Amino acid sequence: MKRRTATAALCAALLLTAATTGAAVADGPDGRPHDGPPPREAAALTGTAKLYRSAGDDITFTFDAHLAAEDREEDPLRATGTFEFSHYLNGRGARAEATVDCLLTGGDVAVVSGVVTDSDLPGAEGRRVGVTVHDLGRHDRLGYSWAATGSPAEGEEPPRCVSSAPFEKVGKGTGDFDVVPWQPRL
Repeated sequence: MKRRTATAALCAALLLTAATTGAAVADGPDGRPHDGPPPREAAALTGTAKLYRSAGDDITFTFDAHLAAEDREEDPLRATGTFEFSHYLNGRGARAEATVDCLLTGGDVAVVSGVVTDSDLPGAEGRRVGVTVHDLGRHDRLGYSWAATGSPAEGEEPPRCVSSAPFEKVGKGTGDFDVVPWQPRL
């Protein structure tokens, strides 16, 4: 009986030591220890959805864009991540991947822009595009800069964080966009 009690006491002491040591070494963004969970990121746009088109077009958008917590007071041009989009109909179409160069969010709306880094659309690589997402739960909406500026390969490039209104509907059951609103101290 003494042996079980001593073993239980030793395990409890080790767990308590590990828990308090782990909390003490967790660093905040300033390098000093902090209590509690890490601060939430300043802004984000994540998720995947297919757009609804009555003709049966297969159009998909995927986002993984973030503005780090320490950039809350900084410039949204410090955002990082990628986004992808594709459009196919009857076996023809193209896809592209872009590296994020700006992310602005407010409430449930996000505008992200990026430079195309990989695409099978000739002339698209190296060009900036922008996308707007309205996170409405199961009824998300989306817009894109090339609706007003022309093809990403041939049209005008928008400035950073510029896109169109979210005029497209997301296909039923596919919208899982998540927008984390930016809340800078003004």
